[in-house]
Amino acid sequence: MLFVLAVLYTVYGAGMRMTAFEMTAMRDMRDMPGPLIPGVWSVAYATLVFLMWWVMMIAMMLPSVAPTVLLNAALLRHTGDADRVPAISAAFASGYLLTWAGFSLVATAMQWALEAAGLVSATMMTLIEKWPGALVLIAAGVFQFTPMKAACLEHCRTPAKFLTEQRRTGTQGAFLMGAEHGTYCLGCCWFLMALLFVGGIMNLIWIAGIAIFVAVEKLTPFGDTISKIAGAGLILWGALIFVNLV
Repeated sequence: MLFVLAVLYTVYGAGMRMTAFEMTAMRDMRDMPGPLIPGVWSVAYATLVFLMWWVMMIAMMLPSVAPTVLLNAALLRHTGDADRVPAISAAFASGYLLTWAGFSLVATAMQWALEAAGLVSATMMTLIEKWPGALVLIAAGVFQFTPMKAACLEHCRTPAKFLTEQRRTGTQGAFLMGAEHGTYCLGCCWFLMALLFVGGIMNLIWIAGIAIFVAVEKLTPFGDTISKIAGAGLILWGALIFVNLV
């Protein structure tokens, strides 16, 4: 139910000036003028942007973390907490999602700063010029080959090891486990989420594409290989953009 609500909120852009459908349809209009002065945000608008990011992260990340939550629930049914499975599972998910709330707060601040600097469109929420996008693509591709990416991806691909070796009891323990798991997941995926600035923060094609890639990378037997192939592809894509600009 939470996933469905998050998807609907993201698609219909509750509180934003346009829905994600409209933003996706106009994705090539990177610097379309709008009613707001770039970088001049009210507290209410900043809150809406933060909610947009956080709910979007919930919609994108719940499918890939769902197997871990379900596995944890299955393990709990064989312990003394069997009668508290729903509450403990909710605590685990809450800790996980709180981690992404932290990321969303940083992403909101980054969006405001880039918009104020004239790099991100206030209307279309995407990088206006192509060269910054090329840099992000190359950097995201390089990140796919880093030890940090490898370590975090290994953690995300072996949830059973984490749930057995780092088990904590009760709802508070589950919350801390969820937050820890979310931190590894964030370490694995944060640069991929930065790609939304390239394609458009509310571009449904990019949102769905990144979410599917994250799930494939984490949940399939060949996820590590896919990660490296994607890294090489991102570097090549960014380089080709630079070649076309010079």
